[in-house]
Amino acid sequence: MATVNLGRIKPVFRGAYAGGTAYVVDDIVTHGNESFICIQAGTGNATSNASYWTKLAAKGTDGTDVGTTITTQGDILYRDGSGLQRLGAGTSGYFLKTQGTGANPVWAESSGGVIQTKYFIRNSSFTQSTSSFTDLGDFSLSITPTSTSNKIKLSVFFGAIDSAGNTSAFVYTRNGSQVGIGNAEGNRARASFTIQGTSYTASNHAEGTSHTFIDDPQTTSAITYKIQSATESGSLLYVNRPRDDGNVSDIYYSRTTSTFIAQEIVA
Repeated sequence: MATVNLGRIKPVFRGAYAGGTAYVVDDIVTHGNESFICIQAGTGNATSNASYWTKLAAKGTDGTDVGTTITTQGDILYRDGSGLQRLGAGTSGYFLKTQGTGANPVWAESSGGVIQTKYFIRNSSFTQSTSSFTDLGDFSLSITPTSTSNKIKLSVFFGAIDSAGNTSAFVYTRNGSQVGIGNAEGNRARASFTIQGTSYTASNHAEGTSHTFIDDPQTTSAITYKIQSATESGSLLYVNRPRDDGNVSDIYYSRTTSTFIAQEIVA
């Protein structure tokens, strides 16, 4: 059987060029920052000799090593009039502000608006009976302000009614201390808001109420807000349900949903 010599069927990488090494066609070498392929066998022929070598590739212009420009977590990379620059991490709660064409970006304090929102929703109904202020069910929110100058906007929406038609009073607490209550003039009772009592025969459905208060905690530590309630003579308070709570489809006896919201806002 005849043997056919096909020669090399693919190039062979020979590493860095060496003047004393014999090279054959299709050998590939590197020299400096370039690579070459042999087109004619020989020894001692420099890669610059176009009769023996053809250049395959050459190193381009070095780019910018951004790792030497941005060095710290939170850094921002931007370009000014001359090249790439580093903008260090800004103050917590600040935003990245563009100053338009021909100017560099900066960190800036928001001039207003909501920074963060926490909320609590309760769909189920419950009852509570106390003549002194006590935590209202599980109405509780935790929030950590990002700046001591920011405010916390508290909002509550729920339906409730007293079993005896008495007035119910409610207060906000911040880490266990009452906030947002009326002044202490004389011996008057104090509360954040109330639900006016109605006679049993005049109203059976849950009275919808809403209230908003702006608190000034002046801290960046975690805060827990709660709602407390008290009723005249300790009568029973129904939340998210009417007094009778009959199992009927009449919307007069509708059950409701309660929402408690805390929002950090820039003053």
